[in-house]
Amino acid sequence: MKTLINAVLIVTLSILVPATVFAKVPCEETLKDVRSARADAKLNDAGTAKVDELITKGIDRCNADDDNRANDFFKDAMTAMGK
Repeated sequence: MKTLINAVLIVTLSILVPATVFAKVPCEETLKDVRSARADAKLNDAGTAKVDELITKGIDRCNADDDNRANDFFKDAMTAMGK
């Protein structure tokens, strides 16, 4: 009986945990963080161009309601800024 209860608990948690732990972050919130980091970043010309391009791509995806891809671009921009 204890094994059955444990199995049910594991199955239940495997369904609920991803929905809460991996909840999608709105790209608008991520963009605020990226813009703040960009304002403080010390980049050379090539770095500035790369970061600005990634942010622009992210904004395009965010405007298209594609939060996951937008956040991927924003994450790449943060990485390029060393954040």
